[in-house]
Amino acid sequence: MARTRSPAYDDQREMILAHAADLFARRGYPATSMNQLAEACGLSKPTLYHYYRDKYALLVQIAEGHVGRLAELVAEIEAEGLPARPRLHRLIIRFVQEYAGAQNAHRVLTEDVRFLGDVDRERILVTERRVVDGFARALGELRPDLDAARLAVPVSMLLFGMINWMFTWLRPDGSLDHETMAPIVADLFLGGLPHVGVPAPPPRGDTP
Repeated sequence: MARTRSPAYDDQREMILAHAADLFARRGYPATSMNQLAEACGLSKPTLYHYYRDKYALLVQIAEGHVGRLAELVAEIEAEGLPARPRLHRLIIRFVQEYAGAQNAHRVLTEDVRFLGDVDRERILVTERRVVDGFARALGELRPDLDAARLAVPVSMLLFGMINWMFTWLRPDGSLDHETMAPIVADLFLGGLPHVGVPAPPPRGDTP
């Protein structure tokens, strides 16, 4: 019979991940040592290695766990069967809210993914593309002309440019929070979307 892990084991792993994400976000992945992480967790270094084999395993888990939760969020909202506009609105609101509680993990994903090996990085990038595709599907239904011009994904990426880098200026102790900003982001994007034009194709003979 296979041994089952106790809830305390899983809780301890989550605690270590949270501290690792905090240290990686504040200090950067290369500048963080397992000694520093053990001290932050209040654990001995051998105990820390009992849960994670090395610092790289923590980086993979943080990045993959965060983007995996975002992919699950897209699937959950798509399963609600909303029309395109309210679905896109809900996606924006829920993503901004999700980032509020995952700022450290998000910072690790955006800044430290370059330290991953090729196989791990590609696997995470594939999941990221699934997330963007969820937004692009709603956008393509709302603006079929953008979809036909192959602009649904690029315009979705512009939206993520608004959302992804909020952590660089939205201070946790400031007068604004993610809950306040979520509808502003949705209104700004959806309000401007009808005015996005489709560029004319280049004249024949021009090099693309």
